[in-house]
Amino acid sequence: MTQEITTPSPDRVAQRPAAPAVQVTRIAEIAQITEVAPLPEEPAPPPIRDWPALDLAGTEFDPVLRELMREGPITRIRLPHGEGWAWLATRYDDVKLITNDPRFSRAEVTRRQVTRLAPHFKPRPGSLAWADQPDHNRLRKPVSAAFTVGAMKRLRPRAQELLDELVDALVQAGPPADLVERVLEPFPIAVVSEVMGVPPSDREQVHAWTRQIISMCGGAEAADRAKEGMYGWIRRTVRERRNSTAEDVLSLLGAAVGRGEITEEEAVGLAGPLQIGGEAVTHNCGQMLYLLLTRPELMARTRERPDERGPVVDELLRHIPHRSTVGLARIALEDVELHGVRIAAGEPVYVSYLAANRDPDVFADPDRIDPDREPRPHLSFGNGPHYCTGAVLARLQTELLIDTLLDRLPGLRLAVSPGQVAWRRQTMIRGPQALPVTW
Repeated sequence: MTQEITTPSPDRVAQRPAAPAVQVTRIAEIAQITEVAPLPEEPAPPPIRDWPALDLAGTEFDPVLRELMREGPITRIRLPHGEGWAWLATRYDDVKLITNDPRFSRAEVTRRQVTRLAPHFKPRPGSLAWADQPDHNRLRKPVSAAFTVGAMKRLRPRAQELLDELVDALVQAGPPADLVERVLEPFPIAVVSEVMGVPPSDREQVHAWTRQIISMCGGAEAADRAKEGMYGWIRRTVRERRNSTAEDVLSLLGAAVGRGEITEEEAVGLAGPLQIGGEAVTHNCGQMLYLLLTRPELMARTRERPDERGPVVDELLRHIPHRSTVGLARIALEDVELHGVRIAAGEPVYVSYLAANRDPDVFADPDRIDPDREPRPHLSFGNGPHYCTGAVLARLQTELLIDTLLDRLPGLRLAVSPGQVAWRRQTMIRGPQALPVTW
């Protein structure tokens, strides 16, 4: 449809009344103001702070992160490897928003070399860590049955049996002993291997690979060799189990490949991080036990009130600095404004779960270990779609370790002074290298 455009006749124009002088003057004033009024300036971005990977002893909170928390809710950082800089969010509410907002993408990171802690960066297809929705749900579905609450209840007796065997040997040998070597390292390896379906004959080799992958010692070449070894072993195992009906993770993945739900490459990318997850339990529990062993009142409470150990475990999980610097980045898919700061499309963003767990607006007196504080969900296992797949498994192992060691080793205490405990160096996951104890 067209619309006829008419022009008023000269007679009609002449009949129009003239605009009042005051109105004309006002229009001129508005025009003048419009011409000279300056546009609002965008606030200057925060400075870029270098964040080195510090080798920190004990459970000391990272001083660089503490300073970044003081500087503002949104800051900018540069890590030891990769390119450029990235935004960092440290407040509890902001961390929850970013980790549950589809405007921030993990998949986009795989196309970039963003600033990062790890010297090597070769994301694999199929890794849940780098998947966005709806791909994330598709990839997670084949393994989800192995990590349900029901599956963990069925696993618990077998996990307790494995732990009892280790503690029996510890008691028989007598004190002193290194808890890391005798219990904290072999127990999660054994449990994760049961869940994954790693044969006993291959467990030591798989553990050696995972230990090298999370270490920063040896550089990219050593990590690449470990990844090639472990992922090659996973590929062969998944291929062998394509017709399996077993319920371990590698069999579930093999069957999913056989049904065409995921590719073999995706199955390998899914299995690797799940296998590595056992390392986190070792070192997190090492930190938690160190805190119990160096705080007599907390140890006494935990021993004497076994029915109330749940809040103690949660508070220790909130408190421990379980990693160095930050985890994995995201990329903003569009401009997002937070606290008056514009995060532009294409810019990388990190969140700090460690900082969120110490947010004073959420956790009063956050540096104090207080199992009686008002319950608030900590973010130690992450948030949103990327919430840790093995969180229920990790919690099961942590509870079993604390219950069994405290109940079976009366008078458990450090065999050295706290300052003599050696801590892991050049690693992404913090924890004691050894934990010498007596009882």
